[in-house]
Order: sequence, then C-alpha cells, then structure tokens
Amino acid sequence: MERIKQALARAREERARTAGTETPHPARSAVQTGQEIQYTQTRSEQASPNLLREQRVISAYETGVFTDAYKILSTQILQKLLANNWNAIAVTSPNPGEGKTLTAINLAISLAKEVTYTVLLVDADLRDPTMHNYFGLTPQFGLSDYLTGDAPLSDLLINPAGINRLVILPGGKPLNNSTEMLNSPKMMRLVDELKTRYASRIVLFDVPPLLLSADTLAFAPYMDAALLVIEAGKTSAHDAKRATELLQNTHLIGTVLNKSRSSSMAAPDDASQDWSGRLLEKLQNSRLIDRIAERSRHWTDRLLRKKH
Repeated sequence: MERIKQALARAREERARTAGTETPHPARSAVQTGQEIQYTQTRSEQASPNLLREQRVISAYETGVFTDAYKILSTQILQKLLANNWNAIAVTSPNPGEGKTLTAINLAISLAKEVTYTVLLVDADLRDPTMHNYFGLTPQFGLSDYLTGDAPLSDLLINPAGINRLVILPGGKPLNNSTEMLNSPKMMRLVDELKTRYASRIVLFDVPPLLLSADTLAFAPYMDAALLVIEAGKTSAHDAKRATELLQNTHLIGTVLNKSRSSSMAAPDDASQDWSGRLLEKLQNSRLIDRIAERSRHWTDRLLRKKH
C-alpha cells in the first residue's frame, strides 16, 4: 500500500512539472471562459426529458422549491470544497433505497451549473450500477470493464446531451468482487488521475451503502470527504449512528435528510421535528444538514400529473 501511495505521489509530481507544456483542452478552456462546452472527445447521448422528469432529475425542471433545495446543498458543499482544497466526494447511505444515487445525480447537476467548474459523476456502486437508468442511457461498458479489462477510459465517458459541464462514468457490469476492485491499485491510480487531471473538475462518486458491504470502507480513504444520505422515517437512528462511526476516519462533509416531511425553508411539524431531532442527536459528526423536502416530492408529482 505504501509503495502504491509513493508511486501516485511521483506521478502527481511529474504532471506538475509538465503542466506548463500541455496543449489546452477545449473543455478546460471553455470552463475558464465561462462558455458552453463543446465535447469533441467525450460522446454525448440524448436523455429523454420525460424520463428525467419521472426520475426527478432536476435538469428537467424549472427553478422552484425542488431545484432550490439542491442549489442550497450544492452551495454549501462547494464552500466546504473550496475551504479545504477538496474536489472528490463519495455519496453514500447506510442502506439501499435511501436516495443516495438520485442525490448524487442532482447534486452533480447543480454543481455543474457553476460556470467555473465541470463535474464528473462516477457510478462506483459496482454491485448494483444503476445510475445510467436515471438518464435512459445504455452504455455498453463502464467502470467495471475498465478495472477488469482494457477498456479505454475515454471510450466510457458520456455527456448527457443538454446537461452542460456534466460527464458520467457508468458502472458497467455488476461485480461480485467489487470490494477488491474498488481497493485495487488500478482503481487507486484512476482516482488520482480523475482528481488531479483538471483543476476545475469536481468528482462525485456514487458508492455502495455502508452497511451492505465493505466496498465503501475500502474506498473511502481515497476520497477527500463523504456525504451521507439518510431517509426520514426509514433510516433508523441505530443505522445512522453506525454509518457515521464507520466513516470516523473520513471527513464527513454533511448529511442529507431525504424525504423529510418539511423543507429546510419552513418549520417542521411536531412529528417530523421530534423524529429528526432524535436522529440528529446521534449524528455528532455531521456539520451540514439539508432536507430534500417531501413537499418538493409532492410538488413534482403534481407537475407530472399536469403534463399527462
């Protein structure tokens, strides 16, 4: 492990020495000038607006309560990244089905709206890689194929057409040995490359639930920080506490309380306040709380019915 870290450090030093002689990348130049990026090396695939709405992906919605909730979250996250010189975050949850993947997607899109940054969204949930389904994409290969074979990384990246400054690295085929792959030297080299290639890039990794396998524990040391997603009324205080304990050696940048009965912009009712209050007492390591409101969920449901 120490030899791998030393090799990565030498690679970073070599890139730093040659950085001044690199030919400017078109996407990097566009970011620096605030222009819309024209992808020439990364392929673009059209995502169905109707599917994006059904999946509650914020790029399909006009500005409102739903999108504002993620804007608040992304602003807080960006402030933390800038304050600590970080650019790589793992998004996880205690258990499956608590909203981590959709949170990662919408956070990535919201961050990509910042004119000085691009976002790379990586599906690192190699046991159950489903991120591409939210966009209606049908990638032939993904991260697992890169780790287990010779698939070139450049052939795997996808820009969902119409969502500027966002590139996705799909998960590929499911792997039974995902823990070993996420902790492999090849994965460590890839993470280092993704983090250091462009100064204007933010990298979000959608990683497996903490209490489901050892995958995220094995992978967490290579992240700058982690964001924990919990679901109001579903995630138990015990599971939330256990998840934060497992992340004790990782910078826990904050916690998203998903499907809360109330918005962070309004006072909760007594029942919601009581439940979340008891839960938050257990989250001593969390410093960022943002509720993606159940009110927003109802709002999007009404909007979908109007469209149909």
